[in-house]
Amino acid sequence: MPPLTNFSPALSELNHRHVASSPSTNSELIAALQDGTLDAATVHVLTAETQSAGRGQHGRSWQSPRGNVYLSLYHPVHMPISGLLSLIIGLELAKMPVIQTVNQQLQAQGLTPIGVKWANDLGFYQSQASHHSELAHFAPDGSVLDSAISLQRTLPFQKLAGILIEPVTKSGKLVGVVLGIGLNVKAAPTLTAQTSEGMSYQAISLQDIYAVLQPATQATRLPDLQTLYQQMSKALMAAMTRFEHLAIEKPTGHTYYLDGFLQQFAAMDALAGLRLRVTQDYNNEKKVMTGVACGVDTHGCLQLQKDNGKISTLFTGRIDVIY
Repeated sequence: MPPLTNFSPALSELNHRHVASSPSTNSELIAALQDGTLDAATVHVLTAETQSAGRGQHGRSWQSPRGNVYLSLYHPVHMPISGLLSLIIGLELAKMPVIQTVNQQLQAQGLTPIGVKWANDLGFYQSQASHHSELAHFAPDGSVLDSAISLQRTLPFQKLAGILIEPVTKSGKLVGVVLGIGLNVKAAPTLTAQTSEGMSYQAISLQDIYAVLQPATQATRLPDLQTLYQQMSKALMAAMTRFEHLAIEKPTGHTYYLDGFLQQFAAMDALAGLRLRVTQDYNNEKKVMTGVACGVDTHGCLQLQKDNGKISTLFTGRIDVIY
């Protein structure tokens, strides 16, 4: 893997390497760390123009057309990884300059901004009133999507980016974590039942959003991939610093950093206040509950206020937004 040239010093300091194609940037980076090709005591970044076997959550495939960001960052860790990490990463990614600029323009036009969807995605749910509007055209086949909505009364999640966190072990000991990010920039793949992770997802790209925002973005150019690599790496490093602060703070009983994170996350929570149908599998039996999303707890679990007023804490489950 030859080093990528003409990148900013900040990226080169993170041992950034770029390849034209990778089976999976996460898998390739993990393999190089485990066989000693890369030093597990330092940070490494791997980017690729495309992936031949990209992976999403639970081993599902991640389609990787050219024109998008496929980036994996390895960071040494000295503490257990918790469910908060993916939410912290999502929050820091949502603070990237490109996302902040788009969100300002979306909000100025009264449209739903990009937020963090528990537990591993960036995107938004279009409102019931607007699902027949311009934003509905993000779906590769609008007619099929509209039909599904009318039958299921669910709102599709417009997925802009996904997060895949994987531990790295050597000799049975945790040495670090690889943070994999796929961001749709110029291409939004058509999601199948498998690649949508069994959920009511549609893929969108930054280019799709720019097109909807015209003419507001007419003078604004889509950032090139080098700029996005820089912004994303900076966001991931900030996320790891934040996660370490939370881990150091926890034994002290203080909650300054935790409270700050929860407050910021609440402002970017794509599920906040939406009515959900959650499907979970218990011993091969499906359990379905409905309620309103009311944030996350101090462990990063989703909080669901059920119709009887009681709060359920969710570690996992298929989520559909219903109306």
